[in-house]
Amino acid sequence: MAQIVQFSRPGDADVLRVVEAPEPTPGPGEVVVEMRAIGVNPLEWKLRSGIRPLPGDGPWRLGSDGAGVVVNSAVPDWAPGDRVVISEASGVYATHVSVPSSCLDKLPSNWDFADGAALGVPVGTAYQVLTSLGLAKGETLLVHGGSGGVGQAAIQIARAMGAQVIATASPSNHARLTELGAVPLAYGEGLLERVRDAGTVDVVLDCAGTDEAISVSLAVAAPERIGTIVRGADASAFGIRAWLGGSPDPLTDEEKALRRAGVPYVLGLEGYSVEIDSRFDLLAVTEAHLHSEAGHVRGKIILIP
Repeated sequence: MAQIVQFSRPGDADVLRVVEAPEPTPGPGEVVVEMRAIGVNPLEWKLRSGIRPLPGDGPWRLGSDGAGVVVNSAVPDWAPGDRVVISEASGVYATHVSVPSSCLDKLPSNWDFADGAALGVPVGTAYQVLTSLGLAKGETLLVHGGSGGVGQAAIQIARAMGAQVIATASPSNHARLTELGAVPLAYGEGLLERVRDAGTVDVVLDCAGTDEAISVSLAVAAPERIGTIVRGADASAFGIRAWLGGSPDPLTDEEKALRRAGVPYVLGLEGYSVEIDSRFDLLAVTEAHLHSEAGHVRGKIILIP
């Protein structure tokens, strides 16, 4: 038997239930993976709580990112024993999951499962947004909220693209941003002056969603080269671009393809660094959601089945 996490009504974290279910079998084009690590993303507590709309009727399952070992396959490209990264899937809060083979990438032998599980949403989001905003070699990127999962991914991807990076975060996180190759700046009064002193900004990625982040962004970059992943609901009022984060505009097919391209891109980078904020047993999924919902997560929260 497998264990899956599900919930039957939106609500607080205690609506989540770990239940037993038959181990899945692969449908056409699918692969069954025994999960070794599962990524927890902010979107998931927003779906669980009802802040973001849920599809259809419950019970619902959560999770799009993970890593594990193939145990059954309906496609020739994957065989039992293969180590894989899962991204852009659904319902992976489980011990076993059947996913489309298009959601899989090979996990290199020198990567551990938790690091692989940390890639999907942060890396896919960062790669897609920076590419869609046209970040080019020699330009400078400003990241608001540089210490979170998307922020850390964006810094490293931008550096690999040949860009310079300025990133905001709490002072306690500045050493990590410096390690990744960014110039760290503190939030708060005087931020605009600090950004201008750090250099000319070409592109902005907002992972913070604060009024300060928006106002500073508009003061240093053209609106069409500013992207937010958290202020989607009112981004159009500022003339900036938004992806997810409450945006009423669905991703285009091109944007979806870019999100999937992010994981293989970073797996091919030498020295890509993943930071794990914390690990929780799958049975402690409620505590993991409470931690995610509290905010100020540095890196990625991981569930261990």
